[in-house]
Amino acid sequence: MILEGGNVMATEKWERVILREICDSVNYGYTASAKPEPIGPKFLRITDIMPDGIDWASVPHCKIDDEKLSKYQLKEGDIVIARTGTPGYAKRIRADHQAVFASYLVRIRVNPKYDSTYIGFVIESDEYKQFVQLHRGGAAQPHANAQILTSFPVPLPPIGTQRKIATILGTYDNLIENNTCRIKILEEMAQTLYREWFVHFRFPGHENVPMVESPLGAIPQGWKVKKLADLVVTQYGYTESATEDEVGPKFVRGKDINKTSYIDWRTVPFCPIESKKHAKYQLDAGDILVIRMADPGKVAIIEKEIEAVFASYLIRLKLRSNLLSPYYLFYALSDDRYQDYIYGVSTGTTRKSASAGVITGFDLAIPTEEVRNRFEEVIGPLRKVLNNLLEQNQNLRQTRDLLLPKLISGEVDVSELDIADDPKSN
Repeated sequence: MILEGGNVMATEKWERVILREICDSVNYGYTASAKPEPIGPKFLRITDIMPDGIDWASVPHCKIDDEKLSKYQLKEGDIVIARTGTPGYAKRIRADHQAVFASYLVRIRVNPKYDSTYIGFVIESDEYKQFVQLHRGGAAQPHANAQILTSFPVPLPPIGTQRKIATILGTYDNLIENNTCRIKILEEMAQTLYREWFVHFRFPGHENVPMVESPLGAIPQGWKVKKLADLVVTQYGYTESATEDEVGPKFVRGKDINKTSYIDWRTVPFCPIESKKHAKYQLDAGDILVIRMADPGKVAIIEKEIEAVFASYLIRLKLRSNLLSPYYLFYALSDDRYQDYIYGVSTGTTRKSASAGVITGFDLAIPTEEVRNRFEEVIGPLRKVLNNLLEQNQNLRQTRDLLLPKLISGEVDVSELDIADDPKSN
């Protein structure tokens, strides 16, 4: 069920217990280098718990011997908390994975007498983050040790109420997770369609189109090969510091686009900018953004009109030729051929980079207008569904986050609600 209302009433004040007192264990993580190759268990880091949910498919691996694996292995119900960079940011592990946690995280295991799902929601709350912010150390590099992270006074209602709260909030998380799975399927469908039509050349009607030689090898007759630089206008982004305060437009950075094929605008921060510069850097629907530093070549598309500008580590590509269309270009640049090209031409050993000239020095196979338009007609509705699911998730998160403090404070009384008292709510 989803609770959209409730009887708001004064409740008996719940006992508050220091977090470490209800934990069976509190541990620092494992020190190792993350590896993209599957050479060991998954290696959960701070960057992996920063989004709303953990995308286990994108979590890297690490080498670890069997003795240490048993010590650092994560289990369902564990809670991991960042102790540096963004101290206090936390996630509860929702299912068992072959995974260990990195040294900048602290893991707590809640005593079975308490509901770990409820405790997890408390630790993911703004109240907990604010507590850590007040007690953390460091200015340039904020940090908090395990003692600070487990000093939070946790409100503890009766176990039945803990489970009911966990069930209510968990329903929102389950819906968000289901939508996220659907989004991932839609992403894979779109990428598969692009490869089928424009890599394997099995587009509708391909049987009647002969292949001809080109600088890129054999391509369908009627297609052209063009340099990307001849088809787009490039622009470097704006230099400014991001802030969570709503002091200007949204400020898209590399970290906002380097893991998914869409922009989750809810998590994009803001930046101050004067009106003249705002107009210069304002993003428009159909713009393509490409990362030029650190993770060059990762790409995003702007799919709606929104007050937003883009950061200096990004390059905007704006179409200037009717030979291209936005989604075709977006998926062409997301494809392995372009990503391999960028990897090969990027400079730098420890910090890769690519200039606008390098980013647009790529030869594109340009399909006929008929095939390209057909692709846009198929992809457009698919992306619309994807973005609708993103908005649904945003609404679910907002409702959950508004409800969470009311539930864990007892402001909304759930003790009389007819919710199954499942002893395994997590």
